[in-house]
Amino acid sequence: MKITPGAIRFNTDSMKLEYFRIGTAGIGTLAAGEWVQITTDTPEIQTGGTRGLSMGGYSSTTDTVDYVNVDATGNAIDFGNLSSARFTGAALASRTRALYFGGEQAPGTQIDTIDLFTISSLADAIDFGDVSGGSLAHGSASVCNGTRGINMGGYRAPAKLNEISYVTVAQQGNTVDFGDLVVARDSPRGANSQTRGIAFGGNTPSPTKHIDFITMSTLGDAADFGDAGSNNGNGGGTSNSIRGIFCSGQGFGPTIEYVTIATLGNALDFGDSIFDGYGNLGGMASPTRAAFAGGANPGSTNLIEYVQIMSTGDAIDFGDLTVARTYATSVSNGHGGLG
Repeated sequence: MKITPGAIRFNTDSMKLEYFRIGTAGIGTLAAGEWVQITTDTPEIQTGGTRGLSMGGYSSTTDTVDYVNVDATGNAIDFGNLSSARFTGAALASRTRALYFGGEQAPGTQIDTIDLFTISSLADAIDFGDVSGGSLAHGSASVCNGTRGINMGGYRAPAKLNEISYVTVAQQGNTVDFGDLVVARDSPRGANSQTRGIAFGGNTPSPTKHIDFITMSTLGDAADFGDAGSNNGNGGGTSNSIRGIFCSGQGFGPTIEYVTIATLGNALDFGDSIFDGYGNLGGMASPTRAAFAGGANPGSTNLIEYVQIMSTGDAIDFGDLTVARTYATSVSNGHGGLG
């Protein structure tokens, strides 16, 4: 019997309400998921589905934060504001918290601030801590398993970074060293399960095919995972617990590719983005759907598009951001790394 993710039942043994959450064995069957007790911390109940946030960006530099329900379609709604207008930062999320790291307030003006949002509550950012080492810009492969949030790569003037750093998402504070990427680069894109994080593509300075991976619970250097189908910089990335989905980007054309996170190997063709070669877009996901927001080719767009993660095919129109922009960074509280 197929059960819809998010379905609710009353358990007569425990006398508690439960909802159906997709597990890691597959999609949409009881064997592939589990019934979980509903509590006040259940994000699917708090927000009416997986909530995705798009933060900051550049057409003119903005502090705008929008949100959507990733499992629906429609235009984004205002959520609040970053502590300052900026773009090219890194971002990640647990089930309850979203963090935005660093960024540029103007081209070449980088900052080290980490902003914190409570995903269920519309409000402006509050301070979380600082990026150790000075600043972080031009994007990173950002992943989170619900406990540990990790950024891989990026840019700190005048150099591209091989640096991997982490925070404990529930504890405000500064970033801590984790290890190093195989190849220093900015603008890789992240995907993860609960155990493994992936850094896909990036600029070395030219767009690259490199895919690295880490074991999220164990400090240490990244190892080689495989290669993208073509060189990719400034694309969009996100995942459920099984697949990482990577969309468009500099040198990548309209291509969407995917990897199976648990299996080392090269990326495979998934389909095409709506727009040819849009880069600098943000990725967010629920257990079944990946959505990509904003970007530029070369002008900024407010487009949001989506795909069904466990199928293959071309992207479909989702709706629009409140403000057209590139270098917006997106996160969600239902992506694959959260189980």
